[in-house]
Amino acid sequence: MKNIVKIIRISKPLYPLVAIIAILIVFSALLDLVAPILSKSIVDQILLNIQSKKGNFNTLMFLIVLSFGMSIFGTLMTAISDRLGDLFGAKLRKFLTEKFYIKVLELPQSYFDSEISGKIVNQLSRGIVSIQAFINTASNFILPTILQTIFTIVVMAYFNIYVALFTLALFPIYLSLSYWSTKKWGEEEIKKNKIEDYTRGRIQEVISNIKLVKSFLNEKKEYDLISTNLEKSNEIYRRQSNMYHIFDFLRNLSLQIILAIINIIIFISAFRGTLSIGEMVLIIQLVNQVRRPLFAMSYILTQIQMAESGSKEFFEILELPSKEKFETVSSLEKLENPSITFAHVDFNYEKSKQVLSDISFEIRSNEKIALVGHSGVGKSTIVNLILKFYEPTGGKILMDHKKYSDLTHTSIRNNIALVFQENELFSSTVKENVEYGGSADDKEIIKVLKLANAYEFVKALPKGIYSEVGERGVRLSGGQKQRIQIARAILKNSPILILDEATSSLDSRSEKEVQDALQNLMKDKLVIIIAHRFSTIQNVDKIIVLDDGKVVDHGSPHELSSRPGIYKDLLTYQIEGNKKLLEQFEIY
Repeated sequence: MKNIVKIIRISKPLYPLVAIIAILIVFSALLDLVAPILSKSIVDQILLNIQSKKGNFNTLMFLIVLSFGMSIFGTLMTAISDRLGDLFGAKLRKFLTEKFYIKVLELPQSYFDSEISGKIVNQLSRGIVSIQAFINTASNFILPTILQTIFTIVVMAYFNIYVALFTLALFPIYLSLSYWSTKKWGEEEIKKNKIEDYTRGRIQEVISNIKLVKSFLNEKKEYDLISTNLEKSNEIYRRQSNMYHIFDFLRNLSLQIILAIINIIIFISAFRGTLSIGEMVLIIQLVNQVRRPLFAMSYILTQIQMAESGSKEFFEILELPSKEKFETVSSLEKLENPSITFAHVDFNYEKSKQVLSDISFEIRSNEKIALVGHSGVGKSTIVNLILKFYEPTGGKILMDHKKYSDLTHTSIRNNIALVFQENELFSSTVKENVEYGGSADDKEIIKVLKLANAYEFVKALPKGIYSEVGERGVRLSGGQKQRIQIARAILKNSPILILDEATSSLDSRSEKEVQDALQNLMKDKLVIIIAHRFSTIQNVDKIIVLDDGKVVDHGSPHELSSRPGIYKDLLTYQIEGNKKLLEQFEIY
């Protein structure tokens, strides 16, 4: 029940609306008892008139009209409460989604390194559905059901104590069977949820990497994987269904036995004259009416168990520590001529060996440096630390001579613009993708597109800057996507620029166009470049050479190319490769 307590607590902002709905429904529940009581009086008037001609016609008509009026009023109360229930549902959906989304945005990068995006979305969807179902159940059934049961049994006891006791006995028997049924169901549901989370996550990954799947002819393999998981999920559901129907049979059997005993007591009492015909009609109606709260309580238990299992991962995510709180970026000022310093920095990812060891260097304002080394030596990790995606496990990092530990992630990232190796674009318009670097009107968007050498191809698109680029920019070439990223970085106009393999996947012509655009972007900025193509870093001020997570050399391109070391070796490999290519095609 711990998740149910969390659900009740998390819904606190909606308590006033829930209270109004509950009051209306309780009032409707009380009105439901009016009809059987009025039916008794109507039957008594009819019998009185049949037996002794002393029935009052005006009283009879008044009771009929009153019964009809109360029914209409009850229908009106139900309609109002249902409308407020719809409003509550919409508010709850919005509230839960926002709370979950804020939490996800505040989680550290390390969380996303180990989770599949489709799984996160599925946990969000299932959590909201199960929580909303429970809260709706709580507001629409729990309180009204409890009160209606109490009122009904009290009225029964007034006319026949034995009927009331047997009716009361129904509840512990029926609810205990329902409890064990839903408990077993919930245990299986948790297993099924894990399979479904993985399945949904895998489907989203396949769709995102559909070219990879098709090019390696792995459609059948992916289909079989999903089909197998769905079969496992169906097998769990089969066990759930078997258990449910066995317990449901036992519930209904106990219900039928006790109802038979109650009917015998009612009919014998009426036959012997201890109950009038009107009282008999009243009690029969009340017995039939008590089935509704009985079934409702069973439904409530089911919803409680569904909420317990369905919201498990939802609350696990909400309870993760938030590492990055929101701040208003627009209120932060850009630094003038910032510097970055690494002082004896160590770092390792969770459950991994040391990635960086005793890293020390300084990048002065407006200095352009390159990080060079074999793949996997820690270049991207240094960039992640500069962006404060991770915290160093040893040493310290400074920006503008201030410790990173004293700076917020917002203030740091506000001063950094990035151009990624991957084409990080949204499936929206060119303008919206460029505006991700900051708000701008059409003229400003066009200006930065021109500086990024991108406007020529953008204006040729069907709707110009309002053309949609497709998921991850699929409708654009690699060079075009990179230039959109550059325009975004130009618009952000931060004093620090990071280029993470920005031209590594481009052809020679696209690389030349992107390099020209980068020259506009790099003016008067501190620039950090990760590049394997040394042609892109020959004009930097300093190169930092990494090997096995350590700084093994540093200096200008000219200094490093003239002395033995990793840089010279890598440069020689590229030159020799280019020479062989030229010789192959007899180009000298």
